[in-house]
Amino acid sequence: MSLIRWEPLREMDEFFRHYSPLFGRGLSRTNGEERATHWTPSANISETDKEYVVKAELPEVKKEDVKITLEDGVITISGERKYEKEHKEEKTIRVESFYGNFSRSFSLPENVDADAITAETKEGVLRVRIPKRLPAKPKAVNIEVR
Repeated sequence: MSLIRWEPLREMDEFFRHYSPLFGRGLSRTNGEERATHWTPSANISETDKEYVVKAELPEVKKEDVKITLEDGVITISGERKYEKEHKEEKTIRVESFYGNFSRSFSLPENVDADAITAETKEGVLRVRIPKRLPAKPKAVNIEVR
């Protein structure tokens, strides 16, 4: 027989984790179809000796529809993925893609060079390069003895 610690909210946490794609996303109707009006793109963050790199998956998002801001040590990637209207020769059967506004924010460490941050998009992936500041070299100071 083993003892298991009772956590009263564990079942609820597991429920929300299992169904998390359904929560926090508004839905709207278009021609009888429900579609998301808010979504959260996936993001990966990596680090090298010289920089941090944030890669966000933004398929079908134009670079003009993306905004990147840095404020109080938090970088925010936001924008909108616009829903394409049906073509007259096509009839939509099912829409599983998410459309609408998105926003992701990440806290940055203090050693970043905010003035040198760059961003580029290629093949549906946004890469934000955040260079690290070089550590200040200690300098010798001569102190006069009186």
